[in-house]
Amino acid sequence: MRVLVTGAAGLLGSAVVEAFSHGAEVHAFRHGDLDITDHAAVERVVDDLRPDAVINCAAYNDVDRAENEVAAALQVNAFGVLALARAARAAQAIVVHYSTDFVFDGETSRPYTEADPPRPLNVYAASKLLGEWFAADSPQHYVLRVESLFGGPGASNGARRGSLGTIVDRIRAGDVVPVFVDRTVSPSYTRDVAAATRAILERSLPAGTYHCVNAGSGTWLEVARYAAEILEIPLRTRELTLETVVAKAARPRFCALSPARLAEFGVVMPPWQDAVRRYVAEIEGRE
Repeated sequence: MRVLVTGAAGLLGSAVVEAFSHGAEVHAFRHGDLDITDHAAVERVVDDLRPDAVINCAAYNDVDRAENEVAAALQVNAFGVLALARAARAAQAIVVHYSTDFVFDGETSRPYTEADPPRPLNVYAASKLLGEWFAADSPQHYVLRVESLFGGPGASNGARRGSLGTIVDRIRAGDVVPVFVDRTVSPSYTRDVAAATRAILERSLPAGTYHCVNAGSGTWLEVARYAAEILEIPLRTRELTLETVVAKAARPRFCALSPARLAEFGVVMPPWQDAVRRYVAEIEGRE
């Protein structure tokens, strides 16, 4: 299998590159190597490489800044995806595109399924939803919704650590940890997301949208408590609510996603607690 990975230097991209590094031919492109908003460059690279799969890990992820940089968010999260999908379609390649829990409004009390209608609350979320639709410009496509990413090789290479990575760092340093008590999430270990991505391609699952997150859910306070328990370090918190934090972009309150559809096709995502245990072991094993 020959795969082209965009955004290869990021938290998720580096994990995807690692997951495909054995038994596959990987062509990893950082932003400086391939800017997906340059549609001519995208077409040229995909046409030259003729990959079996194009895996897009490039994204504009600054939720608050996107409120003022609408065009920039759309260029990366929507029109860049369209360029990849069209180039992949011409090369008869599969497209894998990662989306987000933010496409939902958070006004529920049970994990979202793929059948739930999206209702984005902010510019970033709307741009990601457009990206989902544009990915479908290629008939062979997988839209994988992820959330609250953490861990993997990118976390040790200076890439953004993710919210859980920051929480673990603060706990280990003995610092006070600011955590939301009213936001519910399904934390996702990048190594598990990457492994699931490879399984999806190897098993040739039906094209479409899947929730690719670790199983289960919890508030950020519950996640922090569990991490502290594993680390065997007392947790000092500053509890936050959505109402007490001033942010330019609205956030969904209940963000949990259900990976049950993936499980129906034999791709079972481990519980987030198991993922956090492995992440902590990974950190301690590097020191």
